[in-house]
Amino acid sequence: MKHSICDAIVLAGGRGSRMADPEHPAAPQKVDKPAMTVGGRRMVDIAVDAVSTCRTTVLVGPTRNGISEHVVQTRESPAGGGPVAALAAGLQSLDGRAHSESTADLVVVVASDIPALDAAAVRSLIDSMVHAQTDAVFARDEAGRTQFLLGVWKLSALRSAVAQLDSVDGAPMRAIVPVDHLVIPVSGIEDCDTRADLLAARRAAQPTEALEIADALARIRSRIAPLPVHRVALRDSSGTVLAESVLAGTALPAVDISAMDGYAVCGTEPWALRSDVAYAGSSDIIGLTEGTAVRIATGAALPPGATSVVRDEHVTRDTDGSVRRIPTVPQSDDTRRRGEDWLPGTELVAAGTPVDAAVRSLAASAETFDVSVRGPVRGRVIISGNEIRSTGPLAPGETRDVLGSVLPEYLAHCGITVVDVMLLDDSSAGFRDVLTRTDEVDVVIVVGATGGGAADQLRSTLAGVDADTVVGRVRVRPGGSQITAVLPDGTVVLGLPGNPLAAVGTAMLTAPAIVDALTGRTVRPLRLGLLSNSTEVRSAVPRVVPVTADGTRWRADIRVRTAHLAHLVGRDALAVIPAEVTADEPVTILPLPHH
Repeated sequence: MKHSICDAIVLAGGRGSRMADPEHPAAPQKVDKPAMTVGGRRMVDIAVDAVSTCRTTVLVGPTRNGISEHVVQTRESPAGGGPVAALAAGLQSLDGRAHSESTADLVVVVASDIPALDAAAVRSLIDSMVHAQTDAVFARDEAGRTQFLLGVWKLSALRSAVAQLDSVDGAPMRAIVPVDHLVIPVSGIEDCDTRADLLAARRAAQPTEALEIADALARIRSRIAPLPVHRVALRDSSGTVLAESVLAGTALPAVDISAMDGYAVCGTEPWALRSDVAYAGSSDIIGLTEGTAVRIATGAALPPGATSVVRDEHVTRDTDGSVRRIPTVPQSDDTRRRGEDWLPGTELVAAGTPVDAAVRSLAASAETFDVSVRGPVRGRVIISGNEIRSTGPLAPGETRDVLGSVLPEYLAHCGITVVDVMLLDDSSAGFRDVLTRTDEVDVVIVVGATGGGAADQLRSTLAGVDADTVVGRVRVRPGGSQITAVLPDGTVVLGLPGNPLAAVGTAMLTAPAIVDALTGRTVRPLRLGLLSNSTEVRSAVPRVVPVTADGTRWRADIRVRTAHLAHLVGRDALAVIPAEVTADEPVTILPLPHH
C-alpha cells in the first residue's frame, strides 16, 4: 500500500443547535456549522483544503457556492440523516466516478467543524494507515477524545460496514467503527460543537505577535481590500483618490493663441496694420494676407494666415501706420501653438493621486469634468468607556471626553472624513452592535478597549464576529496595543489606545496606511529628519514623540505624559523614533495638521 490511491469524503451537512447565539435569542436556533467562519474562512473550505491532495473529493451536504469545480457535491438521503447516511451518499458518488484503470484503496473521512485542520494532519493519518495492518485510523484530540469523523479507512472496510446496516438514516458512527482500528494523537483538531468552541477557535486564529512598525504598515497596505471604484463629477470629488488616470479631453491650447498683447502678423515686415482687433474669445476675425497685421489680445486665437505674434514692446509704428519689429529686440514668436501643453489623450494625473484643488483645476483645463475614484473614506469614531462623559459635571471616577471633538481633525489630516462620533459603554452587546451596523462608514475608529483587560471588549468582540485581525499589536510606545482589523462586511476597524496622546499618535501613524489601502493612494516616501537631542530620548523600544523644528533638525520632547494633549501644543510634528536611535540616524516625521 505504499502507493495507495486515496479519495476523500467531506461531511458538511451538520446543523448545530448548540451553536445558537445566546445574546441574540431571535436568531435561528440551528445554524449551518460548516458555513461558520474561523479566521475568515468557512469551516467547509478548511476541510476541503485539508484533503486537497486526494484524488477525488466528495462533499456531502447542501449545495455550496465557492467550492472548487473539481469537488463532487452530493446530498445524503434523507437530508439530515446523520453522518452514516452522509457517508453512504459519499460512497455512492465515489462508486459512480470509479476510474476504469484504478480503484481507490483508502478514503479519508473529514467533518467540516474542525477549524484548525490542515493538510499535514490529514497526511499524518494517511501515513499511519499506509504503514498499519488495520481497517481504519482515527485521530485523537488533545483532550483524549477519539474523533471518528476524522480518519482514514480502507475503502472496502467502509463500504462493508455501511452495507451491513439495515438503515443508514440516523445511524451513529459507532455502529460502523471496525473492531480492527488504530487511534493516533493529532494536535490542533478540536471540533466546534458550541458557540463557546467557535469563539475559542476564532480567538486562537487571531495574531498575537507584536509587529515592527514597518511590517505592520506594510501588512495593512497589502491585506486591506480597496473600496469600489465609482465615477463622480469634479465638483464632488473632494477627499477621493484617482482610480484611473486623468486624460486630456482636448488639446491645450485648443488652437494657436497669442501668449501676449501685441500684433498678429503675416509674412515679412513692415506690416500694414488693420483697424480691427482680435480679442480673446472671438472667432470671427478676418484672415491676414501677406504683409498685414492686426492687434491681438492675450489668449486670442490667431487669425487665419497669421505666421507669428510680436509683443507690444517689440514693435514700433511708422508714420504711414505700418508696424515693424524694433531692430534690437530678439526675433521671438509669442504664439502658443495648439497642443503645446498637451494633446488629446495625454495622461495628466496618474491613478493613485489624491484629488485636490490642483487636480480638479487641471482636469477642468483639459475639459475633463468627471473622474473615476475611490473614496472618500468615511469614518465613525467610538469613544469607549463607562467613565467617559461629554457634558455635565463629572462624578467621582468619571473622565471628560477630550477626543470626540478633536480626533476628527487629526483623522481628516490622515485622509478620513468622520461622519459621526459616539460614546459607548464597555459591554459586549454594545460593541457587537456598533461593529455590526457599519453601512454608512468604511472605517470604525475605536478609542480605548484595546488592552485586553477585564473591561476591554474590543478584541473579544472582533473574535466573536470573526473579524480578520490584520495587526494585533505593534512594537512601539505609546500605541503598542493598537488593532487594525477587517470585519466580514469589509469595514475596517482601527483600535486606538484610550489615553489622548497615545490615541492621536497611533492614529497619525496607522490611519494613513489604512487610507492608502482603501483608496489605492500612491504611498509617498517617508519624510525624514534628524534629532538634535537623540541621546536624551533614546529608548529600547521605538517611540512616537512630539517634536519641534530646531534649525535643520528636530527637537523631541524628553518627558511625555499621554493623559492629555499638552505635548501637542506648539509642536510641529510627531517623530517615529527607532529603538536606540543615534544622532545621525533619521527618524520619520509625521507633520501635525496645519504644519
